[in-house]
Amino acid sequence: MNVVVIIFLLTGLFFFAIGVLGILRFPDFYSRLHAAGKSDSLAAVLMVIGVALYNLQEFNVGNLLVSIKIMLIAVFIYVASPTATHAITKAALVIGVVPWAKGKGRK
Repeated sequence: MNVVVIIFLLTGLFFFAIGVLGILRFPDFYSRLHAAGKSDSLAAVLMVIGVALYNLQEFNVGNLLVSIKIMLIAVFIYVASPTATHAITKAALVIGVVPWAKGKGRK
């Protein structure tokens, strides 16, 4: 069970690192937000699943209920993160943040 937990946590850490790399390397606000939103929600869900599985090492009813609650948090993250990213993107478009276009360079 520890190996599975470690795999989930390391995979989540990998996707968080990829998201940071995307934030640092992409040229404009929209593509950076896309990288952050996609990788962040997947990484957080993977890490929360790892924590829920770690909690089940000593199996009893109390730990099962806690793990179910942790999984509900994972579902909430999986739904709320893309929704928040969409709302932030829409607000940026409304206030006039211009998307990057090839040939215009960085601003």
